[in-house]
Amino acid sequence: MSGYSLARAAELTPDPVRRAARALAAAQAKYQAGAFDAARELTDAAELGHLDEFGAAQSKLLRGRILSASRSAGSGLPLMLEAAKRLWPLDAALARETYRDAMYAALTAGRLPRDGILDVAQAVLSAPTPSEPTRDDLLLDGVARVITEGYSVGAPAVLEALGVFRAAEVSRAEGLGWLPLAYRMAHSTWDFETWSVLSARLADLARETGALSVLPSALLLRLSNRVFAGDLDGADSLVVEAGAIGEATGSSFFAHYAALVVEPWKGREATTQQAIEAITQDLLLRGEGKVVTATQWAAAVLYNGLGRYEEAYVAAKRGCENPQAAAVQRISDMAQASGTDWALGTSAGVRALVSDGQAADALYREAIERLDTTEVRMDVARARLLYGEWLRRENRRADARAQLGSAHDTLSHIGAEAFAERARRELQATGATIRRRAVTTQSALTPQEAQIARLAGDGLTNPEIGAQLFISPHTVEWHLRKVFSKLGIASRREIRTLRLDGTATSA
Repeated sequence: MSGYSLARAAELTPDPVRRAARALAAAQAKYQAGAFDAARELTDAAELGHLDEFGAAQSKLLRGRILSASRSAGSGLPLMLEAAKRLWPLDAALARETYRDAMYAALTAGRLPRDGILDVAQAVLSAPTPSEPTRDDLLLDGVARVITEGYSVGAPAVLEALGVFRAAEVSRAEGLGWLPLAYRMAHSTWDFETWSVLSARLADLARETGALSVLPSALLLRLSNRVFAGDLDGADSLVVEAGAIGEATGSSFFAHYAALVVEPWKGREATTQQAIEAITQDLLLRGEGKVVTATQWAAAVLYNGLGRYEEAYVAAKRGCENPQAAAVQRISDMAQASGTDWALGTSAGVRALVSDGQAADALYREAIERLDTTEVRMDVARARLLYGEWLRRENRRADARAQLGSAHDTLSHIGAEAFAERARRELQATGATIRRRAVTTQSALTPQEAQIARLAGDGLTNPEIGAQLFISPHTVEWHLRKVFSKLGIASRREIRTLRLDGTATSA
């Protein structure tokens, strides 16, 4: 934290105040480590003591952070806003950090009443501007202007700040504090490369420091990044890690939410519905807008892959924050403000869907050309699938087979099974012959076994693997023995020569 440090405050104050400050410092440490119950108890103890105005504001901030991390993002938002207002005349830098956390909580909660998210943004912009704005100030003000003045106004400042974040090293304290908002906005501004870099950087930093207050959300957004990259194998590893953290912190939410991100892309209806039901019925998430948005997004992806388009449309409409908005125009406007190939390629693809003839053909080609320059493999494959389906309807069968064959190969290799099957059916409709994806014996590994095998193949020791997954080295060894048996190998060195993601066959 900037300004007064809690430890320094404890040294300079009389005994009753010092004891309260020490309790607050201990509470902060417990919160950072993910021990939320202990953090709450220590905060209670601090407030029973003699906190000055600065200490009282810090206590309010800490309570807000604990609530957002342990219950739901929106639950801690009012406390953080109150803390920021009380901190401003005492420590402007810490107040800005508090507004940052409030902004992140508001964005994460989703579907807050318009006044809720607007309150946060207006509070940020009404606070005095530093005489020499930093990268952090540029990011926070840019996000606030996206909310208050529109995407086209705020996005350029956000992208400028993200470029600095990506290029510069950050300290541990800065990274744990500012990277969550930064990589969330990299996603929102369609900057995939920066999203990839910052999400990996934050996840590694949170693991290294044992910051369980930050690691769960870092893993979930890293997970989304890996799905878009077409790395469902890596995403499965993060699902297992999120589940292990959930066990360590006493929360099952992370495992359910992680499954909600991955399982729909595989076309697995039963497990997707289980995750949707678990999150919908979670009492701690009652009233959180992200529940509707996330669960209906998952349902829309699932039904889209399965070819059940009416159900996909209903789910997408239900999950959309503003279903009456002109979606194609909105995406087009966002793409122009962003200017990235991911954004422009996506815009071309959605415009192709509502176009005909040569205009549609040109837009599909533009979408594929732009997306091909990015690392967003999932979107490239789906663009080819859509183009191939359109070409088949236009009775251009040879052209359709080329696009559908490429889409099928990529989607099969990725493991997007339902979308791959959709491409296979379309290929059959063009007269092509193609076999279903082969299943290898390696698919018998459970997600946790597969992750442990990958980490062992990367050269990590059993204690290192156990520390990353929050399990004992003995448990790691037990899982590895099962891996060796299933794969028919004798040592961890042999893992490096094997593929752990299955294979695809076609004819």
